[in-house]
Amino acid sequence: METRKLGTTDLNITRLGFGAWAIGGGDWEFSWGPQDDEQSVAAIHRALALGMNWIDTAAAYGLGHSEEVVARALKGITHRPYVFTKGGLVGERHSIERNLKAASLKKEIEASLRRLQVETIDLYQIHWPTEDIEEGWRTLADAQKAGKLRWIGVSNFDVSQMKAIQKIAPIHTLQPPYSLLSRDVEKQILPFVLQNNIGVIVYSPMASGMLSGAMTRERVNQFPADDWRRTKSAWFKEPALTWNLKLADLLKNIGRNHGRTAGEVAIAWTLRNPAVTGAIAGIRAPGQLDGVLGAADFKLWEADVARIEAHFAERAQAAA
Repeated sequence: METRKLGTTDLNITRLGFGAWAIGGGDWEFSWGPQDDEQSVAAIHRALALGMNWIDTAAAYGLGHSEEVVARALKGITHRPYVFTKGGLVGERHSIERNLKAASLKKEIEASLRRLQVETIDLYQIHWPTEDIEEGWRTLADAQKAGKLRWIGVSNFDVSQMKAIQKIAPIHTLQPPYSLLSRDVEKQILPFVLQNNIGVIVYSPMASGMLSGAMTRERVNQFPADDWRRTKSAWFKEPALTWNLKLADLLKNIGRNHGRTAGEVAIAWTLRNPAVTGAIAGIRAPGQLDGVLGAADFKLWEADVARIEAHFAERAQAAA
């Protein structure tokens, strides 16, 4: 699989990475429902066998469980992938809060090192900004100097927040949400990181599964009670749901012309942007890789892009 240099780091990453959010398991504020750890481990092993060379997780995913599963999957593997994680979300299972205070982040870094069973984390990112971004960023910069973190980055930051912390230490990477249903970063954020040579790994390129090609109205209605999309995402509720399913059908039709899935079309669309180094594909089972892997080397035609834009033009006209 093709690799690209991630910003100013020495990390050369594949265009697709393994997203470990859902493998954190169920029964926490942003869970995706119950998850089988054996399936998770098998999925990671198959992703690595197929060429993916990085995994993105976070301390918040299952309150550490995702990191533990990643460590279990990588135990004994000679050619280890890069492992990226995030901190700054702490609390109880159903009451998670943002905290970038130095004392809290120091504890989080140590806990992630222990759970991941490593001496140094390849990339550590602030998960969400707070009013304490400067304090949090200094903490990460100090941990990097101490050899605990190879590279440091941020997630969900806007341009003003990135400019504020750049004065303290360089930002190596940004992890923003980016998909056909989440395009706000195109206006200012992606141009800024491109200009500043900040590596970008985007999350939810398939809009949390909405654009995977496997989503149906029936499946939405059958989401487990602890699937965060059931209560927290407007994408899966009317009136957006009908339009989003129409978009997914369009991506399926475009994909058929190229021998690709709707999910591969959705991910390839994000990889078209010159600011994007790689995209995170959330995987819960080995078979799901078949629906995303082809996005790594798939190039959309301009006619395909025009059909997608026509969908949004029709949507805007209907809402007017």
